Amino acid sequence: MSRIAGCFAALAAQGRKALIPYVTAGDPSASVTVPLMHAMVEAGSDIIELGMPFSDPMADGPVIQLACERSLAAGTTLLGVLDMVRQFRQDNDTTPVVLMGYLNPVEAMGYEVFAERAAAAGVDGVLLVDLPPEEAVEMAPLFDQHGLDRVFLLAPTTTEARMQTIAEAGTGYLYYVSLKGVTGSASLNAEEVAAKVETIRKHAKLPIGVGFGIKDAASAQAVSRVADGVVVGSALVQRIADHAQQPEAIPAQVAGLLAEMRAAMDQSE
Repeated sequence: MSRIAGCFAALAAQGRKALIPYVTAGDPSASVTVPLMHAMVEAGSDIIELGMPFSDPMADGPVIQLACERSLAAGTTLLGVLDMVRQFRQDNDTTPVVLMGYLNPVEAMGYEVFAERAAAAGVDGVLLVDLPPEEAVEMAPLFDQHGLDRVFLLAPTTTEARMQTIAEAGTGYLYYVSLKGVTGSASLNAEEVAAKVETIRKHAKLPIGVGFGIKDAASAQAVSRVADGVVVGSALVQRIADHAQQPEAIPAQVAGLLAEMRAAMDQSE
C-alpha cells in the first residue's frame, strides 16, 4: 500500500478527512520550505502538495503566480525541489508528499530520470496540471515502476464519460476543482460541490480531494462533509506573501490557519 493509500485508509478508519495544504517550494526562499512542511504537519495536515515553480502557471491565479515568481527569483530548480523533499524525509517518513506543477520542467528532465529521482527523494505522487490521461501513456508505467501515484484533475465541466476515463487513469486520489476559473478566483458553492462529488463517486473508487476556493475554517468544514480531502492553497500562499519579509514568521502563520481548518473539519465529523 502506498503512503497516500495508507493515509486515506487510516483517516477513514478514524472517521476523519484529509487536510491537504499546497505551498510553492522555495517561496520565498529554499530555507523556508522544509521547516514550513514540518509546521504544517504539526498543525494537522495529512498530505502535502508541494508546488514545482513554473514561469507560466496557467491554472493558477495571481497569488500562486507571484509565489512562483518569488521562488524562481530565489533560484529554485526542480532538483532543488526534490532536495527539499529529501530533507523533509530525514525527519518525517510518514506524511505523503505530492509534487504539483506543470509538464515542461518534468519533460525537460525526462520522465524516467524524474521518476527515479522523485522516488529516491521520497515523493509519493505527482499532479501535472497540463498532462491529460491520454498523454500520460509514456509516463504511467515509469511512475508505477517507481511507486509514484498519478493524481489527475476533474472540473465542474467534466462530463461523466470523462470522469470514468480520469478515474481509470488516476491513482492515489482524484482532485476535484470546485469552481470554474483559476486558483483563488472565487468562493465555492458547497451544495454544488456536494452534488458533483456524488456524481464522481459513481465512477471512481479513489478518494476525492476538493480544492480551489477554500479560504477559511468554514469552507474547509463544508467541503470535509462531502469529500475525502480538503485542499487549500491560495489562502496559505497569501499568508506566505504577507510575511515574505519576515520569513521566520511564515511557519507559524501558515500553521495557525491550518490548525483552525483542522479543528473545524474534525468538529464536522
